[in-house]
Amino acid sequence: MVAATRDGTVGKALSVLDQVAAFGRPVRFTELLAQSPFPKPTLYRFVQTLTNQQMLSYDPDRQTYAPGIRLVRLAHAAWEQSTLAPVARPHIDALSKAVGETVHLAQLDHAQVLYVDKRNAGKPVQMYSQAGKVGPAYCTGVGKVMLAFSDPAIVDLVIEQQSFHAFTPHTLTSAAALREELADIRAQGYGFDREEHEPGIICVAMPILSEAGRVLGALSVTSTTGRTNLAGLEAYVPILQDTARNIAIDAQNWSFPDHDTKETTGI
Repeated sequence: MVAATRDGTVGKALSVLDQVAAFGRPVRFTELLAQSPFPKPTLYRFVQTLTNQQMLSYDPDRQTYAPGIRLVRLAHAAWEQSTLAPVARPHIDALSKAVGETVHLAQLDHAQVLYVDKRNAGKPVQMYSQAGKVGPAYCTGVGKVMLAFSDPAIVDLVIEQQSFHAFTPHTLTSAAALREELADIRAQGYGFDREEHEPGIICVAMPILSEAGRVLGALSVTSTTGRTNLAGLEAYVPILQDTARNIAIDAQNWSFPDHDTKETTGI
């Protein structure tokens, strides 16, 4: 909420959008008010403005609010223009087909991991991660490998914002333990999720790095302890490395068409 206050009205309105989305279902105004830092008239004004702008939708029969259709359009544009997903699509398709396991593509979203694409295994396993969902950076394979190769200032900031909640007996629950793990990942170039976020779910993860070493995102091959083990997943490291390298090359070479340049600049 500090950032929302600093960014004025726009930041406050966006925080209301975040609050609505966080419920994961249509929500009544009274529910929003119970969790909101804003007084009732202020919250009502934000909700009405967001509804008028189609950022929220209102169901008069149920008297509930949900993310609006305009957000769907914006989300689609963001997915196409601001994530690795369109560039990486053919590469993760090929990777998933080759390994026969679930493949995730993720990017860092401040202190969290944003899953931007996913390919299911031939026999899918129910798990938390889905494209568009966010997860904790400290206990996911993709989160840890991105942190391991991030600028130290970013790492410090992200670690400060982690809850270190113990999702399972294997979850890293301190900054010191996480920093030790990140050092190991930097040394070997890849990392694991050892049932740290969900019981029975394991993965091997690889960072996607630019030529300059900047973190663009991360890939993982995910399975279950009933299907394989960490040694089995580690066998996929070479193909993960190749896939991450190819995605990075395509991402750096990719650019928007400039056929409208003359129209937009008047040249």
